[in-house]
Amino acid sequence: MKGKKVRRIVLAYSGGLDTSVILHWLIDVYQCPVSAFAADVGQGEELNPLEEKALSAGADSIRIKDLREEFVRDYVFPMFRANAVYEGSYLLGTSIARPCIAKAQMEYAQELGADAVSHGATGKGNDQVRFELAYLSFDPHMKVIAPWRIWDMRSRSDLIEYARKNGIKVTSTAEKPYSMDRNLLHLSFEGGILEDPWAEPPADMYLLTEDPTKAPDKPEQVIISFERGDPMAIDGEALSPANLLERLNRIAGRNGVGRTDIVENRYVGMKSRGVYETPGGTVLLAARRALESITLDREVAHLKDELMPRYASLVYNGYWFSPERKMLQAAVDEASSVVSGDVRLKLYKGSVTVTGRRSQRSLYDERFATFEADEVYSQADAGGFIRLNALRLRIRSLIGLTP
Repeated sequence: MKGKKVRRIVLAYSGGLDTSVILHWLIDVYQCPVSAFAADVGQGEELNPLEEKALSAGADSIRIKDLREEFVRDYVFPMFRANAVYEGSYLLGTSIARPCIAKAQMEYAQELGADAVSHGATGKGNDQVRFELAYLSFDPHMKVIAPWRIWDMRSRSDLIEYARKNGIKVTSTAEKPYSMDRNLLHLSFEGGILEDPWAEPPADMYLLTEDPTKAPDKPEQVIISFERGDPMAIDGEALSPANLLERLNRIAGRNGVGRTDIVENRYVGMKSRGVYETPGGTVLLAARRALESITLDREVAHLKDELMPRYASLVYNGYWFSPERKMLQAAVDEASSVVSGDVRLKLYKGSVTVTGRRSQRSLYDERFATFEADEVYSQADAGGFIRLNALRLRIRSLIGLTP
């Protein structure tokens, strides 16, 4: 198979099985320089061998760009202002990283004068959509090469065999083929032995969170401070976005917080099982909602909850750079302008419990809420309020339309 002539390709490169094979395959098929691009969004030690691996495999060049602060500041935090959760459980850790990576990859491609970009996403998953919607948002003329949709290989076992035949060093094996994706927000696992939704994940699979049954027997308290919807400090210490999330991951992780095992609906139409570790994000979501409970107007809070599933679906489906997401973001950011204050939480063996919240912008007023005697609220007024709200129900009853 010989590909259509291109001048240069920039590959989104992770150094794993898929992109290691893809790098070799692109060079062989397209007979042009292939540059590797890796985004540091919090993978840690995984990035250390990438330069040597890519260049030894034939890459013309490699760029490893530190995007950790940008990722958390410009993608994770705006998404968390919306309290975005997909299908009730998934905190969108993989979904939100893709537009950040794709944007930087396209900038590198422009810098090199490349006319094609490539990625390692399969033709069955969501990431192909997320990457390519982002690519085409920045350059509608860029050629996109998606090997999984055009080559003859059909499984990761095929890739392992291809790597063996071509002397490509990879760490995946046929015995342990599930894939992992890590960034500062989460660590995801899918495929392989996890494809059976009845199979319990291996106990030694988790890397970010302690087994809740083995977590400390003493609860740990943490106070998170917010300004205009974004977390700014932990226990009074101001931290940058990436450093804050990283520290919260450690605190929550050692207390067994943040494990999720779900079957989700992919955008392409099939169901898939995913296991996720999102320790810091789980705590942040609980803290934000607690602070919103005293700072947001009732109708704003309710409307925001109505918009959240739509916002979450846009992120999950790859529409981060769409005008509709930006429109929703403007509404979310306006609502978040009053979300400032502190939240105290207790972490214990996998659970997160809010134990206090305070804010200078609080709408909670003890004078109105108290069950003791007060002089600011006349309970008798509630009678008229109820009768007015019951008017349409009374009319239905008067004409014989009973419940």
